[in-house]
Order: sequence, then C-alpha cells, then structure tokens
Amino acid sequence: MEEAAERIGTSSDEGTIWRELTGFLVRGPCDAAVVELTGGARGGLSGRAGRVGAAGDTAGLLDRADVATAAAAAAAHVVSVPLAGRGEVYGRLLAARADCAFSADETATLHFAARLACAHVGHARRLAATEKIALDLQRALIAEPGRPHPNLEVASRYLPLGSRALVGGDWFETVRLHFGRTLLVVGDVMGHGLEAAVDMNAYRSILREVASTDLAPHRVLRQLDALSAAEDDRRPATCLIVRVDPARGTAAYASAGHLPPAVFTADGAGELLDVPVGPPLGTGVGGYETVALPFTADRTVLLYTDGLVERRGEDIDTSLARLAALRMAAGCGVGDVVDAVCAGLDAQHAEDDVAVLAARLRLRPPLEGAAG
Repeated sequence: MEEAAERIGTSSDEGTIWRELTGFLVRGPCDAAVVELTGGARGGLSGRAGRVGAAGDTAGLLDRADVATAAAAAAAHVVSVPLAGRGEVYGRLLAARADCAFSADETATLHFAARLACAHVGHARRLAATEKIALDLQRALIAEPGRPHPNLEVASRYLPLGSRALVGGDWFETVRLHFGRTLLVVGDVMGHGLEAAVDMNAYRSILREVASTDLAPHRVLRQLDALSAAEDDRRPATCLIVRVDPARGTAAYASAGHLPPAVFTADGAGELLDVPVGPPLGTGVGGYETVALPFTADRTVLLYTDGLVERRGEDIDTSLARLAALRMAAGCGVGDVVDAVCAGLDAQHAEDDVAVLAARLRLRPPLEGAAG
C-alpha cells in the first residue's frame, strides 16, 4: 500500500497517473494491465512480454471487448475494476495474469491502487478546471484594457507562468482622462491562481473608479491603498501609475512598491527612471509621491511586472541593469520594443507571470483625438 502511494500520483497530468497505475500493477501482481476510459480511449497500458497471450501479445489480449472470451483464449485470469470517484466514472481497469487467479489480498491491492489513482485524477481535473477559470478570467481582463487617447501609441503583452499557464495577479490598464491625457497602470497581486486573479480584478475595478475623479497619481494610489486595506482578505499588490500629458510633454509617475519604469530613446538606448517608491497597496500605510519627468515623441516608456526581470539567485539590481542594457533598433515601433524586451530577457521562460505595457506619443495623432 505504501509503495502504491509513492508511485501513483506523482504528477498532476491525468495520462501520467493512469500509466503510473498500470506500471505499479505489472511490477506487482499483474502480468498486464490496461486502463479503458469511458468513451473507448485508453489511459494506460503496461505488461510483461510473453506472460499473457499465446504469442505474448499483451495488447491484443486486453484490446478485446469481451474479457471472458479473451481470458479463455489465452488461458489467463482477468479482473475488471471500476474506475470512479466523487460521482464521476472514468472507466475501468483490466488486470490480467497467466499462471493463476488473483488472491483476495491481490484483488484488494488492485482495488486500492485503482481508488488511489482515481483520487489523484479527480484532484488533477479539479485543479485543471480551476486553472482554466482563472486563465480565462485573466485573459479576458488583460485582453481588453481601456482605450487610450489617439495621441498615444500603446502595446502590451501578458505571459502566464509555466507550460500549464498557471495565472497570477499581473495586470495592466489604460484610462482616458480629460484634456488628452492618459493614465497607464501596471500592477501585480501576490500569489497565483483564481484567488489572485479575483483580487487583480478588484484592484483594477477600483482603479477605474478612482481614476475617473482625475486625481494625481499619488492620490490615486492612496485611495487604492485605503479601499483595499479595508478588505481583510484582499491580497497586497504592487502598482505603478503613469499619467501622460502630451500637451505639456510630461508624464507623472507614482509607485506602490513596484519596480522602476524603463525608457528607450530614439537611438535605442535604455535607462531606468528614478521614481519614489511607497509601500504596496493594501497595507493602509500610504505615503506615496508623484514625480514629473519629460515624455516626448522620441521616448518609449516601458512598464512591467517583476517576472520580466527577476531570476532566481540573482540580485535585483543585476536584473534591472540587464533590462537597461538592452538596445532597440533605430526607428522601431512600440510593439517592436515590447517584442525585443521580452526576447532579450527570455520572458517566455520567466519564473513568474509577466505583464508588459509600453507607450509612446504619436507624431501625428488622428484628428479625432484632438478634442480629447
């Protein structure tokens, strides 16, 4: 029993779990074992060649629908064990042996191993369903940020963590303000999964409401912090806000525990901006500042979450220096900057979610944007 617990369920992949089940059984009481899933699919097949079937054709024996006929033709002993759990039927396990019938203890082992595998498969399916909900939520929110003014060119990218796309609380947003100004925002809620995505949605909703009052960036953060701190179960989050004012050629920055923005100039050189950093949102501490810096058409500002730069075992200053050292091709567009940064920092293999938002002034904005 202990060996079954160690060998079955080492992965959250359903196919692997079924293969671990049949593999465990052929190392023990069975000569061959197969998992037949509901609908006719095969979840796992293991066998010792030459032990079952007149010609050693294990798969041939267990492929037959009529277990009794197959057993008689091969002079084998076959046990069928239902695979079910929590009201869900997965299929059946067929276990076969050539020399003698299964004892009561061996049959009990088959049923125990089957129940163990079903429990792991049920957990894997529930986990996959939760991750899909969270990912769908994240994609829906990330895919449709607000519409900036036409005087601003914007590009964004969201990369979930890992091959199973486990989502986190990374997000970005753009909010149109009066007089042709646009608010650019990127944030990162602690943790991953559905809870982080839900909190991310809450922060984003609060931001839209507060931003509509046209407060200065540091006052927007103050409101976000106070409202979030009032919710006991709200996870802390970092956030960076940039209010772009094309008419004045400036941008006002305010940070709540977030990494500094980067700027790439027309010649492709990059640098990090010195922005005062306050505490993360949700702490209730407050204490945010706004700093105004030049923002002209030859500069592309880049906002990002920590997954873009942070690497395990590396000092954060080294990580940030690597970002600043990137060089863009002369005349590249905003989308090209995002692509080059993600490629240059190997964001596809990052150790955390990655959200990137870049913006640049348009040299000749469409006429419809003039009214603001």
